[in-house]
Amino acid sequence: MFKIVKREEMSEGNVILNEIEAPKIAAKARPGQFVILKANEDGERIPLTMADTDPQKGTITVIYMVVGKSTALFKTLQIGGGYQDVIGPLGKATHIEKVGTVVCVGGGTGIAVLHPITRALKEVGNHVISIVGARSKDLLILEDQMKAASNELRICTDDGSYGHHGFVTEVLKEILEAGKVDQAVAIGPVPMMKFVSLITKEYNVPTMVSLNPIMVDGTGMCGGCRVTIGGQTKFACVDGPEFDGHQVDYDELMTRLQAYCEDEKKCYNEFCMLEE
Repeated sequence: MFKIVKREEMSEGNVILNEIEAPKIAAKARPGQFVILKANEDGERIPLTMADTDPQKGTITVIYMVVGKSTALFKTLQIGGGYQDVIGPLGKATHIEKVGTVVCVGGGTGIAVLHPITRALKEVGNHVISIVGARSKDLLILEDQMKAASNELRICTDDGSYGHHGFVTEVLKEILEAGKVDQAVAIGPVPMMKFVSLITKEYNVPTMVSLNPIMVDGTGMCGGCRVTIGGQTKFACVDGPEFDGHQVDYDELMTRLQAYCEDEKKCYNEFCMLEE
């Protein structure tokens, strides 16, 4: 068992942080990589990109939103309990180098994935401007951590309850018009990554995104996580999860992500009824 040593309910309890004992993974993991977790023998394999690692403590941190049966099952796991399986590190690590000014854009739980990448980009000497967004202030996560990992932090909320009233793309455009940006990173909901990439393409700014297609084995064998990049089929688990944002077929990705929404909702409702 991979024991949970820290558990925190974030943003009204719908987003959960787990710090998990996994010393071998913590020793090798790099920003941008992910793990696959399974709660128990009958559980589903769920891929989650790591929000943090601590090689000295031998722990990794994941942050997830409860959206279906499996993540609802994850939410029942408490400190002292844990996951039956944690596999990783998987995927390619983020390419980190000093390029100048980097804009990091995150939305929702994508901020958790963005955090270690932002920190690594700052540590090698980049000037990092981060833009993070949520529907409201109550749903915003990791504000203090992102502030520490960035040279500048801009916050956006859809409802205007905190920071800029509007979308991250509006602030991004202001920054791009104000001065030279050498690279952009965008991680969050697919529509957000799509529109960030469309804007940065106008300004000829290289842009990296982290994709979250449906995944099963995480080793490139099943083909479930296939995405179209520049007209070619790639597997997010072994070729990614990070890709050139200007080459991604976002519409295909969104269509495939919606394939099991009704089944997911049904299983989630049945699970919640059993828990009651």
